[in-house]
Amino acid sequence: MNTVTIKDLSHISEAAAEFIGKAGIAEGKNRIFAFYGSMGAGKTTFITALCAELGVDDVVNSPTFTIVNEYRTRTGLPVFHFDFYRIEKLQEVYDMGFEEYMYESDGLCLMEWPEKIGGLLPEEAVKVSISELENGAREIKW
Repeated sequence: MNTVTIKDLSHISEAAAEFIGKAGIAEGKNRIFAFYGSMGAGKTTFITALCAELGVDDVVNSPTFTIVNEYRTRTGLPVFHFDFYRIEKLQEVYDMGFEEYMYESDGLCLMEWPEKIGGLLPEEAVKVSISELENGAREIKW
């Protein structure tokens, strides 16, 4: 199991860079990531830092109402940022083209609240947990 700790927000860029290296994103080894954590754990904040480290110039925010936002890295790689928090029926996931993003795209897929889509999560998805420590730091494990 890999771990990255974010001591505070001033260290989030370093943690994001470390995650990119350790998780195989830079080499293209892994492209689908499911982020688990309680409300306020820092999923969106960490994904924003990941995108910044990858060279995304767009404003990165949680796609709570749109379900998915698309960004581009400095190399042109598409990044798909999903937020399934408001999903009520799995049909909504199919309707938004989930399978195309997961199986037909070469883009990086970053998912918040993947537990809401149950068995639709691809087997190759890297499951990442974000938890808050007693001192306020965040621990990221996968």
